[in-house]
Amino acid sequence: MQYIYIVVLGLHVMAGVFWAGTTIAVGRDPDIRAERFFRPQMGAAGLVFLTGILLWYFFHEGVFGSMEKVLALGIVTALIAAGVQGALVGAASRQLAGADQAAESQLRAKMTKGERIAGGLLVITVLCMATARMF
Repeated sequence: MQYIYIVVLGLHVMAGVFWAGTTIAVGRDPDIRAERFFRPQMGAAGLVFLTGILLWYFFHEGVFGSMEKVLALGIVTALIAAGVQGALVGAASRQLAGADQAAESQLRAKMTKGERIAGGLLVITVLCMATARMF
């Protein structure tokens, strides 16, 4: 049974590192084409949420102490980050196909803004996950 914990935790961490890392990197450099990373980021986000649900079930079911409150804050910020990416980056990337040069520039600025906001939220998420055991 411990192998299941190891695999689920490993998937959770690796997907989370990819999601947060690419979000922060794309948000810092507007020359990186955010639309190329959007689908893998959302896939990683989905995997993070699924494995997170399993981890909560394995280790935190029936308990809601201070540690769980910190983790819940991280979950909420991750959900908001995914929503921001979907609303700003996803919507703008779908509009890129038929856009002229001026519209493309505005859409890319919107995607960068979305990645920056989501990156900040994911930093809060990572801090919550890293410090939850201290509470």
